[in-house]
Amino acid sequence: MNSLRTLSIALAAATLFGNPALSQEGGLTREQVRAELAEARRNGDLRTGGETGLRMRDKFPGLYPAEPAAPAPKSRQQVRRELEQARADGSMTLAGETGLTEAELAPHRFAARPALFAKTRDEVKAELATARRLGDMPAGEDSRTLAEAHPQAYAAVRAQHLAAAKTPVAQHGSTVAAAR
Repeated sequence: MNSLRTLSIALAAATLFGNPALSQEGGLTREQVRAELAEARRNGDLRTGGETGLRMRDKFPGLYPAEPAAPAPKSRQQVRRELEQARADGSMTLAGETGLTEAELAPHRFAARPALFAKTRDEVKAELATARRLGDMPAGEDSRTLAEAHPQAYAAVRAQHLAAAKTPVAQHGSTVAAAR
């Protein structure tokens, strides 16, 4: 009997606090829901009964204000210009299941696009070497770094690096671990 009562209380608490619609923590307030419902009724956005799935606005268009106009369609000339541009720069998606663009499939046929990388390869290599030296590399499957897993092995190197980073002669890319 006692375990049944405990289970009932736990189930009621989980239902009440686990559902944002029932708790006051998350979701919309009752007033907000009522305001949205009133707005949907005014605009005819509520679905009609039955299996059609039509909105009231679709079933009775004369009873509701007109929907905002869609953006003006593009002219035939604009569409052709966009198509030619896509063909020229290889950004048009090819037919088939790959979903690749022509530039992705045959990049040698198109002009090189500007690189989106903020660092050069040499900067990345230098940063990686510094991270390895200071033990800022992952130690394994946990989220610790080598320096966190083996602090005694990296303490001297890290202290030396911090001292060098505080001097005005330190280079820009070599202060990776100093920021930690």
